Amino acid sequence: MKSLHGRLAVMVAAAVAAAVVVMAGAALLTVAALHAHQVQATLATEAQAIAAQPGQWQATPTYGGKPFGPRWQFVDVSGTVTASPTGLLPVTAAASAVAAGTSPPRQEEVRIDGSVHQMLTVPLDGGGAVQVALNQERSRQSLTMLAGLLALVCVAGVAGAAWLGRVVARAGLAPVERLTDAVERVAVTMDLGCPIEVTGTDEVARLGRSVNTMLAAIDTSRRAQRTLVEDAGHELRTPLTSIRTNVELLLRVEQRPAQAHLLPAPDRAELLADLDSQVRELTTLTTELVELSREDATRETPEPVDLADVVAAAVARVRIRAATVKFEFHPVRAMVSGRAGELERMVVNVLDNAAKWSPPGATVTVRVEAAGPLWWELAVDDEGPGIAAADRPHVFDRFYRAPAARALPGSGLGLAIVAQTAAQHGGTATAGAREPHGTTVTIRLPRPA
Repeated sequence: MKSLHGRLAVMVAAAVAAAVVVMAGAALLTVAALHAHQVQATLATEAQAIAAQPGQWQATPTYGGKPFGPRWQFVDVSGTVTASPTGLLPVTAAASAVAAGTSPPRQEEVRIDGSVHQMLTVPLDGGGAVQVALNQERSRQSLTMLAGLLALVCVAGVAGAAWLGRVVARAGLAPVERLTDAVERVAVTMDLGCPIEVTGTDEVARLGRSVNTMLAAIDTSRRAQRTLVEDAGHELRTPLTSIRTNVELLLRVEQRPAQAHLLPAPDRAELLADLDSQVRELTTLTTELVELSREDATRETPEPVDLADVVAAAVARVRIRAATVKFEFHPVRAMVSGRAGELERMVVNVLDNAAKWSPPGATVTVRVEAAGPLWWELAVDDEGPGIAAADRPHVFDRFYRAPAARALPGSGLGLAIVAQTAAQHGGTATAGAREPHGTTVTIRLPRPA
């Protein structure tokens, strides 16, 4: 049976059926044990009464004239029947041993006139024994009827359990079916903004809330992806259009040598330099877009990293391409858990931004220090004009460029990568004013546990 509904119905039916069968069997065994105890007590009482006054009972006729009452007889030491007022009882080897005084009282099952009896043999004072037997036919018939009745109860219980299993399965899985229908509807319509209706506090409600959380996360991711693609298309369109225009102009001159004088050598050199700059800008933009869109599965494995080594490597890289700016850094050992390559790219982006805004001869100061027992703090100070208070909340947004920065090269992704990398390492990135002028970018990373 493949469906969960069917499996649950079978499991409920099997559990109830097993309980019914066990209870019926226990009831039958209990009744049989009580009956056996009652028979044993009756035989013992009768045997003790007869053994106490054997002379009175030797001439007593059948017990009340009832064929199903006790029957008794007396046996001497040799095992010979001396008196049997109610009819002969079999003298078994066990009974002979009791009469001879070599065995304690013995109870056994015997057959008399085709009927099953329970017979108890007890010794008499002075030798011999008295045997008392009780007919079990009526009791056996009663137990047989009880067993049949319990069997019918079991059959009815199993049938009821099967019906109950279907009812319980249908009722128990109704919320799951509603949740399944809702999820399938979302899968068909692709409407991730419409949450699934959830009621109650049970496990199914918890599952529904988890599905809503997952849908919200997928919707957020899809919106972010769409925004990234749209913004990337907008940002790529400008350099590509400029490159295409310049290339077409160069091709036109190459295809028509007679018009070469329209593009003098200095203008050609300036055009080629502009092409080179635009290609570099396009390459940088593409690299930054790839960095922003990387999935966790394709990233490096976190490992213990000395933040001082990462910053030193980043300073060495940026110092080569920003020769007009001085970098001041005094290494301080600061161990973090992270991805060395990503951390270095993050620091390089901060340093590039600081170098871009610092005037020639300015100094970019890099500090690594403890910020309490749980954090390391990396601060980069530049001597540029600073960031306007209105722009500070947005400098880490993707493609955001302050009005003063739009005339300078850049994509507006560098600080966005910084914020993303810091967040992926459990930290934060902030930007603030530096006195008397300039900007301080601060990155906090947690210390390893």
